[in-house]
Amino acid sequence: MITSLRQILGLCLMLSLLPLTALAQAFETRATAAYVLDQGTGTVLLSKEANTPLPPASMSKLMTVYMAFEAIVDGRLRIDEKLLVSQHAMNYGGSTMFLKAGERVSVEDLLRGVIVLSGNDASAVLAEALSRDGSEAGFARMMTARAQDMGMVNSSFANSNGWPATGQRMSMADLGILANRLITDFPTYYPLFSETAFLFDGRAPANSQNRNTLLNLGIGADGLKTGHTSEAGYGLVGSAKQGERRVIFVITGLNSSNERAEEAERIVNWAFRQFAQKDVARAGTKLAEATVWMGDAPTVGLTVAEDLSMLVPTLGSNNGLDAEIVYSGPIAAPITAGQKIGELVITLDGLPEARLPLVADSDVARGGFAIRLRTAAQVIWQKFSPSAISAEDAA
Repeated sequence: MITSLRQILGLCLMLSLLPLTALAQAFETRATAAYVLDQGTGTVLLSKEANTPLPPASMSKLMTVYMAFEAIVDGRLRIDEKLLVSQHAMNYGGSTMFLKAGERVSVEDLLRGVIVLSGNDASAVLAEALSRDGSEAGFARMMTARAQDMGMVNSSFANSNGWPATGQRMSMADLGILANRLITDFPTYYPLFSETAFLFDGRAPANSQNRNTLLNLGIGADGLKTGHTSEAGYGLVGSAKQGERRVIFVITGLNSSNERAEEAERIVNWAFRQFAQKDVARAGTKLAEATVWMGDAPTVGLTVAEDLSMLVPTLGSNNGLDAEIVYSGPIAAPITAGQKIGELVITLDGLPEARLPLVADSDVARGGFAIRLRTAAQVIWQKFSPSAISAEDAA
Protein backbone atom coordinates (compact mmCIF):
# COMPACT_ATOMS: atom_id res chain seq x y z
CA MET A 1 0.00 0.00 0.00
CA ILE A 2 1.25 3.48 -0.84
CA THR A 3 0.54 5.93 1.93
CA SER A 4 0.42 9.59 0.92
CA LEU A 5 0.45 12.27 3.61
CA ARG A 6 -0.15 15.96 2.90
CA GLN A 7 1.01 17.81 5.97
CA ILE A 8 2.33 21.00 7.41
CA LEU A 9 5.60 19.08 7.98
CA GLY A 10 5.89 20.43 11.48
CA LEU A 11 5.23 23.92 10.02
CA CYS A 12 9.01 24.39 9.61
CA LEU A 13 9.05 23.40 5.94
CA MET A 14 5.96 25.30 4.89
CA LEU A 15 6.77 28.46 6.81
CA SER A 16 10.30 28.55 5.41
CA LEU A 17 8.99 28.29 1.86
CA LEU A 18 5.92 30.52 1.95
CA PRO A 19 7.73 33.88 1.88
CA LEU A 20 9.43 32.90 -1.37
CA THR A 21 6.98 30.65 -3.19
CA ALA A 22 5.93 32.02 -6.54
CA LEU A 23 4.91 31.31 -10.06
CA ALA A 24 8.23 31.22 -11.89
CA GLN A 25 8.12 33.22 -15.08
CA ALA A 26 9.15 31.13 -18.05
CA PHE A 27 12.22 32.56 -19.77
CA GLU A 28 11.77 33.16 -23.49
CA THR A 29 15.15 32.66 -25.16
CA ARG A 30 16.16 33.48 -28.70
CA ALA A 31 18.49 30.47 -28.72
CA THR A 32 17.36 27.50 -30.80
CA ALA A 33 18.36 25.23 -27.89
CA ALA A 34 19.23 26.05 -24.29
CA TYR A 35 19.91 24.48 -20.90
CA VAL A 36 20.26 26.27 -17.56
CA LEU A 37 21.24 24.48 -14.35
CA ASP A 38 21.49 25.72 -10.77
CA GLN A 39 24.54 23.73 -9.74
CA GLY A 40 24.07 23.69 -5.97
CA THR A 41 20.54 22.30 -5.97
CA GLY A 42 20.65 20.49 -9.30
CA THR A 43 17.53 22.38 -10.41
CA VAL A 44 17.05 22.71 -14.16
CA LEU A 45 15.78 26.25 -14.64
CA LEU A 46 15.44 26.14 -18.42
CA SER A 47 15.36 23.33 -20.95
CA LYS A 48 14.67 24.07 -24.60
CA GLU A 49 15.47 21.28 -27.06
CA ALA A 50 18.13 20.43 -24.49
CA ASN A 51 18.39 16.73 -25.38
CA THR A 52 18.54 17.23 -29.14
CA PRO A 53 21.96 16.36 -30.66
CA LEU A 54 23.18 19.44 -32.53
CA PRO A 55 26.42 20.65 -34.13
CA PRO A 56 28.42 21.88 -31.12
CA ALA A 57 31.09 23.87 -32.99
CA SER A 58 34.03 24.78 -30.72
CA MET A 59 32.04 24.04 -27.58
CA SER A 60 33.00 20.39 -28.18
CA LYS A 61 36.62 21.37 -27.39
CA LEU A 62 35.55 21.14 -23.74
CA MET A 63 35.58 17.35 -24.10
CA THR A 64 39.17 17.45 -25.35
CA VAL A 65 40.11 19.71 -22.43
CA TYR A 66 38.38 17.40 -19.95
CA MET A 67 40.28 14.37 -21.21
CA ALA A 68 43.55 16.31 -21.17
CA PHE A 69 42.92 17.29 -17.53
CA GLU A 70 42.24 13.63 -16.74
CA ALA A 71 45.52 12.64 -18.37
CA ILE A 72 47.44 15.23 -16.34
CA VAL A 73 45.87 14.09 -13.09
CA ASP A 74 46.57 10.40 -13.71
CA GLY A 75 50.12 11.03 -14.94
CA ARG A 76 49.79 10.26 -18.65
CA LEU A 77 50.51 13.88 -19.48
CA ARG A 78 52.63 16.55 -17.78
CA ILE A 79 51.62 20.20 -17.74
CA ASP A 80 55.18 21.22 -18.72
CA GLU A 81 55.56 18.49 -21.35
CA LYS A 82 56.20 19.73 -24.88
CA LEU A 83 54.17 18.06 -27.62
CA LEU A 84 55.07 17.78 -31.30
CA VAL A 85 52.91 19.70 -33.77
CA SER A 86 51.96 17.53 -36.76
CA GLN A 87 51.24 18.65 -40.31
CA HIS A 88 47.64 17.55 -39.77
CA ALA A 89 47.25 19.84 -36.79
CA MET A 90 48.90 22.78 -38.57
CA ASN A 91 46.59 22.40 -41.56
CA TYR A 92 43.48 23.34 -39.57
CA GLY A 93 42.00 26.71 -40.47
CA GLY A 94 39.54 28.84 -38.58
CA SER A 95 40.62 29.94 -35.12
CA THR A 96 44.22 28.82 -34.50
CA MET A 97 47.40 29.47 -32.51
CA PHE A 98 49.33 29.56 -35.81
CA LEU A 99 51.33 26.52 -34.79
CA LYS A 100 54.03 25.22 -37.14
CA ALA A 101 54.58 21.58 -38.04
CA GLY A 102 57.65 20.16 -36.34
CA GLU A 103 57.76 22.57 -33.41
CA ARG A 104 57.06 21.56 -29.81
CA VAL A 105 54.63 23.39 -27.56
CA SER A 106 53.99 22.89 -23.85
CA VAL A 107 50.76 21.27 -22.68
CA GLU A 108 50.03 24.37 -20.60
CA ASP A 109 50.28 26.63 -23.64
CA LEU A 110 48.18 24.25 -25.72
CA LEU A 111 45.46 24.19 -23.07
CA ARG A 112 45.41 28.00 -22.96
CA GLY A 113 45.36 27.97 -26.72
CA VAL A 114 42.26 25.79 -26.73
CA ILE A 115 40.42 27.48 -23.85
CA VAL A 116 41.23 31.15 -24.47
CA LEU A 117 41.98 31.26 -28.21
CA SER A 118 39.80 28.33 -29.35
CA GLY A 119 42.74 26.97 -31.29
CA ASN A 120 41.72 24.18 -33.64
CA ASP A 121 45.39 23.31 -34.16
CA ALA A 122 46.12 23.17 -30.41
CA SER A 123 43.17 20.86 -29.86
CA ALA A 124 44.42 18.49 -32.56
CA VAL A 125 47.92 18.39 -31.02
CA LEU A 126 46.49 17.34 -27.65
CA ALA A 127 44.25 14.78 -29.36
CA GLU A 128 47.09 13.11 -31.25
CA ALA A 129 49.22 12.94 -28.12
CA LEU A 130 46.45 11.23 -26.13
CA SER A 131 45.06 8.99 -28.87
CA ARG A 132 45.75 5.26 -28.59
CA ASP A 133 46.69 5.13 -32.28
CA GLY A 134 48.21 8.60 -32.49
CA SER A 135 45.47 9.98 -34.73
CA GLU A 136 42.83 12.63 -34.12
CA ALA A 137 40.18 10.26 -35.47
CA GLY A 138 41.21 7.67 -32.89
CA PHE A 139 40.96 10.28 -30.15
CA ALA A 140 37.48 11.22 -31.36
CA ARG A 141 36.40 7.61 -30.82
CA MET A 142 37.83 7.82 -27.30
CA MET A 143 35.90 11.05 -26.74
CA THR A 144 32.64 9.39 -27.73
CA ALA A 145 33.22 6.42 -25.44
CA ARG A 146 34.21 8.63 -22.50
CA ALA A 147 31.19 10.87 -23.03
CA GLN A 148 28.89 7.85 -22.87
CA ASP A 149 30.57 6.78 -19.61
CA MET A 150 29.83 10.23 -18.18
CA GLY A 151 26.13 10.01 -19.06
CA MET A 152 26.37 12.22 -22.13
CA VAL A 153 24.18 9.94 -24.20
CA ASN A 154 23.48 12.44 -27.00
CA SER A 155 27.11 13.15 -27.87
CA SER A 156 29.33 11.75 -30.61
CA PHE A 157 32.59 13.08 -32.01
CA ALA A 158 34.38 13.00 -35.36
CA ASN A 159 37.22 15.30 -34.33
CA SER A 160 38.68 17.04 -31.30
CA ASN A 161 37.71 20.64 -32.01
CA GLY A 162 34.21 20.88 -33.43
CA TRP A 163 35.26 21.41 -37.04
CA PRO A 164 32.09 20.71 -39.08
CA ALA A 165 31.89 16.97 -39.74
CA THR A 166 29.31 14.25 -40.07
CA GLY A 167 28.67 12.70 -36.67
CA GLN A 168 29.95 15.66 -34.63
CA ARG A 169 26.98 16.22 -32.33
CA MET A 170 26.26 17.20 -28.71
CA SER A 171 23.10 18.14 -26.87
CA MET A 172 22.90 21.24 -24.68
CA ALA A 173 22.16 19.06 -21.64
CA ASP A 174 25.28 16.99 -22.36
CA LEU A 175 27.36 20.16 -22.54
CA GLY A 176 25.84 21.13 -19.19
CA ILE A 177 26.96 17.80 -17.72
CA LEU A 178 30.44 18.36 -19.12
CA ALA A 179 30.67 21.91 -17.75
CA ASN A 180 29.58 20.73 -14.32
CA ARG A 181 32.22 17.99 -14.34
CA LEU A 182 34.98 20.38 -15.43
CA ILE A 183 34.13 22.71 -12.55
CA THR A 184 33.82 20.02 -9.87
CA ASP A 185 36.47 17.53 -11.01
CA PHE A 186 39.29 19.95 -11.77
CA PRO A 187 39.16 22.97 -9.42
CA THR A 188 42.93 23.44 -9.82
CA TYR A 189 42.68 23.97 -13.56
CA TYR A 190 39.23 25.57 -13.82
CA PRO A 191 40.63 29.15 -13.39
CA LEU A 192 42.07 28.80 -16.91
CA PHE A 193 38.54 29.36 -18.21
CA SER A 194 38.37 32.85 -16.72
CA GLU A 195 41.49 34.13 -18.50
CA THR A 196 40.52 36.95 -20.82
CA ALA A 197 43.65 36.98 -22.98
CA PHE A 198 46.58 34.79 -24.04
CA LEU A 199 49.31 36.09 -26.32
CA PHE A 200 51.18 33.02 -27.49
CA ASP A 201 54.72 33.79 -28.64
CA GLY A 202 53.52 37.08 -30.15
CA ARG A 203 52.21 35.18 -33.18
CA ALA A 204 48.57 36.12 -33.34
CA PRO A 205 47.82 39.47 -31.71
CA ALA A 206 44.51 39.53 -33.59
CA ASN A 207 43.52 36.26 -31.88
CA SER A 208 44.63 36.92 -28.31
CA GLN A 209 41.30 37.69 -26.61
CA ASN A 210 38.80 35.29 -25.09
CA ARG A 211 35.55 35.48 -27.07
CA ASN A 212 33.48 35.03 -23.89
CA THR A 213 32.75 38.71 -23.29
CA LEU A 214 30.75 37.92 -20.12
CA LEU A 215 34.08 37.54 -18.31
CA ASN A 216 34.46 41.32 -18.33
CA LEU A 217 30.99 42.29 -17.06
CA GLY A 218 31.42 41.79 -13.32
CA ILE A 219 28.45 39.41 -13.06
CA GLY A 220 30.41 36.44 -11.74
CA ALA A 221 31.04 34.79 -15.11
CA ASP A 222 34.17 32.60 -15.04
CA GLY A 223 33.90 30.27 -18.05
CA LEU A 224 33.73 28.26 -20.20
CA LYS A 225 33.71 28.15 -24.04
CA THR A 226 32.20 29.88 -27.04
CA GLY A 227 31.47 28.24 -30.38
CA HIS A 228 30.53 29.26 -33.88
CA THR A 229 30.10 27.71 -37.30
CA SER A 230 27.69 28.62 -40.07
CA GLU A 231 25.82 25.37 -39.40
CA ALA A 232 25.61 25.72 -35.60
CA GLY A 233 25.26 29.49 -35.26
CA TYR A 234 26.75 31.22 -32.23
CA GLY A 235 26.80 29.35 -28.94
CA LEU A 236 28.24 29.48 -25.45
CA VAL A 237 28.79 27.12 -22.55
CA GLY A 238 28.92 29.47 -19.59
CA SER A 239 29.02 29.58 -15.84
CA ALA A 240 28.66 32.35 -13.30
CA LYS A 241 28.95 32.41 -9.53
CA GLN A 242 27.36 34.98 -7.24
CA GLY A 243 27.78 34.41 -3.52
CA GLU A 244 27.38 30.69 -2.85
CA ARG A 245 25.26 30.04 -5.94
CA ARG A 246 26.62 28.90 -9.30
CA VAL A 247 24.61 28.73 -12.51
CA ILE A 248 25.69 26.75 -15.58
CA PHE A 249 24.10 27.63 -18.91
CA VAL A 250 24.37 26.45 -22.52
CA ILE A 251 22.92 28.21 -25.56
CA THR A 252 23.28 27.74 -29.29
CA GLY A 253 21.83 28.91 -32.58
CA LEU A 254 22.20 32.67 -32.06
CA ASN A 255 22.66 34.89 -35.09
CA SER A 256 25.75 36.87 -34.05
CA SER A 257 28.37 37.21 -31.35
CA ASN A 258 26.56 40.27 -30.01
CA GLU A 259 23.26 38.41 -29.80
CA ARG A 260 25.05 35.53 -28.05
CA ALA A 261 26.55 37.90 -25.47
CA GLU A 262 23.24 39.67 -24.87
CA GLU A 263 21.31 36.42 -24.48
CA ALA A 264 23.89 34.94 -22.12
CA GLU A 265 23.81 38.05 -19.94
CA ARG A 266 20.01 37.97 -19.87
CA ILE A 267 20.07 34.35 -18.72
CA VAL A 268 22.58 35.02 -15.94
CA ASN A 269 20.60 37.98 -14.63
CA TRP A 270 17.33 36.04 -14.80
CA ALA A 271 18.72 32.97 -13.03
CA PHE A 272 20.15 34.96 -10.12
CA ARG A 273 17.42 37.58 -9.75
CA GLN A 274 14.34 35.41 -10.15
CA PHE A 275 15.42 32.46 -7.97
CA ALA A 276 16.93 32.05 -4.53
CA GLN A 277 18.23 29.07 -2.59
CA LYS A 278 16.24 28.42 0.59
CA ASP A 279 16.79 25.97 3.44
CA VAL A 280 13.73 23.73 3.73
CA ALA A 281 14.54 21.03 6.29
CA ARG A 282 17.24 20.28 8.83
CA ALA A 283 18.65 16.81 9.43
CA GLY A 284 17.05 15.16 12.46
CA THR A 285 13.86 17.24 12.41
CA LYS A 286 10.87 14.88 12.45
CA LEU A 287 8.66 15.65 9.47
CA ALA A 288 6.14 12.82 9.89
CA GLU A 289 5.66 9.33 11.33
CA ALA A 290 5.29 6.02 9.54
CA THR A 291 3.38 3.02 10.89
CA VAL A 292 5.60 0.10 11.94
CA TRP A 293 4.73 -3.58 11.47
CA MET A 294 5.60 -5.94 14.36
CA GLY A 295 8.01 -3.52 16.04
CA ASP A 296 8.53 -2.63 19.66
CA ALA A 297 7.15 0.83 18.78
CA PRO A 298 4.00 1.50 16.74
CA THR A 299 5.59 4.25 14.62
CA VAL A 300 8.94 5.61 13.52
CA GLY A 301 9.79 9.24 12.77
CA LEU A 302 10.72 10.33 9.24
CA THR A 303 13.47 12.89 8.72
CA VAL A 304 16.07 13.95 6.18
CA ALA A 305 19.60 12.57 6.37
CA GLU A 306 21.22 15.92 5.57
CA ASP A 307 20.19 19.55 5.75
CA LEU A 308 18.24 20.24 2.57
CA SER A 309 17.72 23.35 0.50
CA MET A 310 15.91 23.99 -2.74
CA LEU A 311 15.61 26.73 -5.29
CA VAL A 312 12.45 28.83 -5.26
CA PRO A 313 11.24 31.85 -7.23
CA THR A 314 11.73 35.15 -5.44
CA LEU A 315 8.58 37.06 -6.44
CA GLY A 316 4.89 36.48 -7.04
CA SER A 317 2.07 34.39 -5.61
CA ASN A 318 2.18 32.27 -2.45
CA ASN A 319 -0.05 29.52 -3.83
CA GLY A 320 2.33 27.36 -5.83
CA LEU A 321 3.63 24.97 -3.14
CA ASP A 322 2.54 21.37 -2.60
CA ALA A 323 4.49 19.11 -0.20
CA GLU A 324 3.74 15.40 0.08
CA ILE A 325 5.31 12.50 1.98
CA VAL A 326 5.16 9.14 0.24
CA TYR A 327 6.14 5.75 1.69
CA SER A 328 5.13 2.09 1.40
CA GLY A 329 3.71 1.08 4.74
CA PRO A 330 3.48 -0.21 7.28
CA ILE A 331 7.28 -0.55 7.62
CA ALA A 332 8.39 -3.99 8.80
CA ALA A 333 10.62 -4.07 11.88
CA PRO A 334 13.50 -4.16 12.59
CA ILE A 335 14.31 -0.64 11.38
CA THR A 336 17.71 1.05 11.63
CA ALA A 337 18.17 4.78 12.15
CA GLY A 338 19.13 6.30 8.80
CA GLN A 339 17.32 3.59 6.80
CA LYS A 340 15.52 5.05 3.79
CA ILE A 341 11.78 4.86 4.37
CA GLY A 342 10.16 7.15 1.84
CA GLU A 343 10.37 10.42 -0.07
CA LEU A 344 9.42 14.03 0.44
CA VAL A 345 7.90 15.23 -2.83
CA ILE A 346 7.79 19.00 -3.30
CA THR A 347 6.13 20.62 -6.30
CA LEU A 348 6.36 24.32 -6.93
CA ASP A 349 4.74 26.09 -9.85
CA GLY A 350 7.29 26.80 -12.54
CA LEU A 351 9.98 24.40 -11.26
CA PRO A 352 10.59 20.67 -11.69
CA GLU A 353 9.28 18.30 -9.02
CA ALA A 354 11.80 17.71 -6.22
CA ARG A 355 11.98 14.23 -4.66
CA LEU A 356 14.05 14.08 -1.48
CA PRO A 357 14.81 10.86 0.46
CA LEU A 358 13.39 10.43 3.97
CA VAL A 359 15.03 8.16 6.56
CA ALA A 360 14.11 6.69 9.93
CA ASP A 361 15.08 8.95 12.82
CA SER A 362 15.61 6.06 15.28
CA ASP A 363 16.02 2.31 15.62
CA VAL A 364 12.90 0.19 16.00
CA ALA A 365 13.57 -3.36 17.16
CA ARG A 366 11.44 -6.33 16.23
CA GLY A 367 8.68 -6.78 18.79
CA GLY A 368 8.68 -9.59 21.35
CA PHE A 369 6.42 -12.64 21.37
CA ALA A 370 3.48 -10.79 22.91
CA ILE A 371 3.57 -8.08 20.24
CA ARG A 372 3.79 -10.59 17.40
CA LEU A 373 0.92 -12.61 18.90
CA ARG A 374 -1.24 -9.52 19.26
CA THR A 375 -0.46 -8.46 15.66
CA ALA A 376 -1.34 -11.93 14.36
CA ALA A 377 -4.60 -11.86 16.29
CA GLN A 378 -5.46 -8.47 14.82
CA VAL A 379 -4.83 -9.76 11.29
CA ILE A 380 -7.03 -12.84 11.91
CA TRP A 381 -9.76 -10.70 13.41
CA GLN A 382 -9.69 -8.28 10.47
CA LYS A 383 -9.89 -11.18 8.01
CA PHE A 384 -12.65 -13.16 9.71
CA SER A 385 -14.64 -10.45 11.45
CA PRO A 386 -18.36 -10.27 10.53
CA SER A 387 -17.79 -7.02 8.64
CA ALA A 388 -15.00 -8.58 6.57
CA ILE A 389 -17.10 -11.68 5.80
CA SER A 390 -20.07 -9.52 4.80
CA ALA A 391 -17.85 -7.55 2.47
CA GLU A 392 -16.61 -10.75 0.81
CA ASP A 393 -20.20 -12.01 0.40
CA ALA A 394 -21.21 -8.70 -1.15
CA ALA A 395 -18.36 -8.95 -3.59
